[in-house]
Amino acid sequence: MMSSSIPRAAACGLLFALPLQAQQRATPPAAAVAQSTADTVRAILRPRVPMPAEAATAGITKYSFIVYGDTRGRRDGTEVQYEHSLIVDAMLRMIAARATGPSPIRFVLQSGDAVVNGRDPKQWNVSFTGLINRITTDGGIPYFLAPGNHDVTSAAALDNPGRKEGLTNYLRAVAQLIPPDGATRRLNGYPTYAFGYGNTFVLAFDSNIAGDSTQLAWARAQLEGLDRTRYPLIVAFFHHPTYSSGPHGGAIVERPTAEVREKWMPMFRKHGVQLLVAGHEHLYEHWVERYRDASGVRRRMDQLVTGGGGAPLYVYRGEPDLRGYVAATGADSARVEHLVKPGMNQGENPYHFVIVHVDGARISLEVHAVDWGAGYAPYRSNRAVLRDTLP
Repeated sequence: MMSSSIPRAAACGLLFALPLQAQQRATPPAAAVAQSTADTVRAILRPRVPMPAEAATAGITKYSFIVYGDTRGRRDGTEVQYEHSLIVDAMLRMIAARATGPSPIRFVLQSGDAVVNGRDPKQWNVSFTGLINRITTDGGIPYFLAPGNHDVTSAAALDNPGRKEGLTNYLRAVAQLIPPDGATRRLNGYPTYAFGYGNTFVLAFDSNIAGDSTQLAWARAQLEGLDRTRYPLIVAFFHHPTYSSGPHGGAIVERPTAEVREKWMPMFRKHGVQLLVAGHEHLYEHWVERYRDASGVRRRMDQLVTGGGGAPLYVYRGEPDLRGYVAATGADSARVEHLVKPGMNQGENPYHFVIVHVDGARISLEVHAVDWGAGYAPYRSNRAVLRDTLP
């Protein structure tokens, strides 16, 4: 137990922002505010410092970004998410403290489940959006959200009424944060997008529909079209982990997880994706998949399950049976190691976020827990380098 409307011409630059002042509107009557809160999701404000055009960051090889997920709260729709607010407070302190250092924090990735019920506009407006506005305005950096099952439902069918309702709200919330329809880095009509910063390419996809062939084909085209000299590092973030040991994993293999394993992981191995960021399990765990690529070179792909953003905490439930998954990799000869396991008690799995450091080809991380989680040390410290000693 630890101690207690976006300009089309800016699409390649992704965040497309106007000055913050241009976002302001005259204050509407109180009745209009109440109606808006109840019926329409308000867009999260653009970052004060927009994401630069990809070409403008080509020489950057040292920087950091934050990853976390599962921010939904017990009182969504009635109060601001309290546990999530602790995370945001800590993030803002880190962003400010490191702004002039050698590895400034440039953006945030959230792996899904922003609110309990994404079909309810009030949950976005009352409980979530204001917190993220603090990151984009006070912190001044871009924020990217992948959809979770609570946001857009777990339906696999694109025409499912609940999914369509949740997706409409999700897209309204992130309208000023992700590339617009028609942009090179956006799959039209989907919550599926990508961006490049420095030497890193980042891909977000909707794991609720991991079996969707249109989404998979778009992602494959993005990876196949990459200049790997420019982008030697690839990060993918999404909601359902490939493997996990919480109540959604272990002996259970949910449909999205099965589809990620079958359809996405072979593509990730083929293209040498280095880091996967997922949530869904409200805890922290770290997995490493090692394999040989088509030329026989040993590769490593790390998966962080970082679902401690504010949702009710989970505990360890058991190891997944990965024998079939490993056997299916065939010539890839994958081996999976559970590097960091969550605790069996809730007091061992704190609310947290992760700072990922990029330094050339080297990736390292820091896990930061909040509130009673102070002192959390999943690696006998809170730091790790994603590197093997073998050549």
